[in-house]
Amino acid sequence: METYLILLRGINVGGKNKVPMSDLRRRLEELGYTNVTTYIASGNVILSSTKQPALIKDEIETLLPSAFQLDSAMIKILVLSRRQLTSIVKNKPAGFGEQPDKYHSDAIFLIGLTSAKAMHVFNPREGVDRIWPGNGAIYSQRLSAERSRSRLSAIVGTPEYAAMTIRSWTTTTKLMDLMDKAVI
Repeated sequence: METYLILLRGINVGGKNKVPMSDLRRRLEELGYTNVTTYIASGNVILSSTKQPALIKDEIETLLPSAFQLDSAMIKILVLSRRQLTSIVKNKPAGFGEQPDKYHSDAIFLIGLTSAKAMHVFNPREGVDRIWPGNGAIYSQRLSAERSRSRLSAIVGTPEYAAMTIRSWTTTTKLMDLMDKAVI
């Protein structure tokens, strides 16, 4: 039995693609997943399964549009093992996420895209934004006092953005804590 983090891209955003977390948990349990936990309504699921990640991804991608009214073109699924999430958290840039009063820090998780192929869509504003490539994620940090000047939102119009899902660093580390507690 393995514990996985499932990141759902494109649900419960701006009033679109509404997926109640209690309904999602129930549907996943009906598919045979155990220890199903959700964290906030932005598409974070931790579950246990003996199934391989590719099968989990396929089953959830099939489930979502059949169980909920969704624009399935927006929806993407990322399945991460505990080892993969641990690597993203441990391999963060030095000091990243350690000054939450000064910086907004995000993990931009990549879905079938490498950092090398994604980095060109970022155009950080000097003194405001910083971007670092990682394995499976890009680390983004914005000076809170200058957040309105950040260029991070410019990635939204790019084709690469469809293969990204963003979580705050606080959420990312909380998900790691929840996975640690869920280990069987």
